[in-house]
Amino acid sequence: MLMNDNPALSGAAGGRMAVPTVAIIVAALLAPLLLYWGTAASIVSVWNSSETFAHGYAIAPISLWLIWRRREVFQHIPVVPYWPALGLLALCGAGWLVARAGEVGVVMQYAFVAMFPAVALAVLGRRLAGALTFPLLFLLFAVPFGEVFVQPLINFTADFTVAAVRATGIPVLRNGTMFELPTGNWSVVEACSGVRYLISSITLGCLYAYLSYRSNWRRALFIGLSIIVPIVANGLRAYMIVMIGHTSDMALATGVDHLIYGWLFFGLVMFIMFWIGSYWREDEAPIVPATAGTNGAALHSAASRPVLGVALAAVAVCALWPALAYVSDKAAHNPAPVQLDGSRLASSPVGGTTWSPTYQPADAVLKGKYTAGGVPVELNVLYYRNQNPEKRLISSVNRVDSRKEEFQQVASGGRTEDIGGQPLALRETRVRGPQGNYLVWHWNWVDGGFTANDYVGKLRQAKAKLMMHGDDGAALMVATPVGENPEAARAALRSFLGANLAPLEATLEAARGR
Repeated sequence: MLMNDNPALSGAAGGRMAVPTVAIIVAALLAPLLLYWGTAASIVSVWNSSETFAHGYAIAPISLWLIWRRREVFQHIPVVPYWPALGLLALCGAGWLVARAGEVGVVMQYAFVAMFPAVALAVLGRRLAGALTFPLLFLLFAVPFGEVFVQPLINFTADFTVAAVRATGIPVLRNGTMFELPTGNWSVVEACSGVRYLISSITLGCLYAYLSYRSNWRRALFIGLSIIVPIVANGLRAYMIVMIGHTSDMALATGVDHLIYGWLFFGLVMFIMFWIGSYWREDEAPIVPATAGTNGAALHSAASRPVLGVALAAVAVCALWPALAYVSDKAAHNPAPVQLDGSRLASSPVGGTTWSPTYQPADAVLKGKYTAGGVPVELNVLYYRNQNPEKRLISSVNRVDSRKEEFQQVASGGRTEDIGGQPLALRETRVRGPQGNYLVWHWNWVDGGFTANDYVGKLRQAKAKLMMHGDDGAALMVATPVGENPEAARAALRSFLGANLAPLEATLEAARGR
């Protein structure tokens, strides 16, 4: 008599899960990957292009290994399809569709990855999927998310470093995220933000907490430490690098050794944190069979409930949203070329711009140098239509400064200005350039209205596209040199917009043509 010794094919103690049932479950779990291949490819593309998220390649293998460690649950817990999980799966699909309409890549990616735990919940059931909660949810770490924290981390690192250097007794002259010591100049840039350390620490911290602790409060405490410790440690790292450079008269810690010191320090901090955490390690709790108090016949009946129906329904729910996206794209696509007519402006250009933002390529550009009360004002309008990942109005890669040395952001914040008797919400950014500092006011025009909030802009874009109105939008930026008196610069920008904001809006509406 042939026996099945593979616990992965067992639905309950003494019960056997048929091979076709296993094939159905695997096929259902693979369906999102095939139906959302473009989204999956976008995740891999970020892994390939950014060292910050290169760890993403290890997430799926780790998740599978964690499931393999818990494979005995298939012996004790029967497979009982859970139909209400299809509602959760539909919610993930709807989130993906809205995010796609708004070109919010990270939300699309999270919605896509969340489909895998949702499908597992539907086909395996609450008890079995619940026993594998962490391995399934660990897949979410594959999504390349975290760049939104770069600027806050840069600001914190600059604050921490300057405060620590001053506490040491060394004079510091600060200008935004750049500061000067008697021995040299320093700048806290993206590579110094510590976002790589933070993402790595959270991922490892969650994995370590799951493997080492059973009680939720210990897990939560360790995960909390894995968030706080790397942020503080990065501040200490930056301080030590500045001090090494200062004490060595800028001979050390200013080149590649700068990065080497950082990773060595981060590795030491992580080792110490895990070493201390090992003293509170808890043994893994034994699995309690879900079949206690029931007879074998009942177990076998529950374990062999058909999963084909719920698997087909899950695949259908997954397939619905790409189909709707295809219809929406066809209806909202506008093949007409974009034309921006600058003749509507009340001011006449007096020359070309010396400052320009770093944005993805636009369909049309209106730019030039003007004057307002004798002060030069530079205008940049970037118009987008039929947006895609390589051409987006609102994107983390779009910046009013430059990632190179020509222009660097010094400070940024939101403000509201009275333009022609109407409030205009915008963002004010100071940019340091080779010919001096600029004061930049920038905001977006989406679905016929102005907004300085990227989240509101994305929601407006998604709504317009899903309503078949198209996804047209534009970035508007005005800049002027700023010296010791920023109010004079603001007055010039205010004067220019007072005369030209309404003509600019009319120009955008004419270009939209819908």
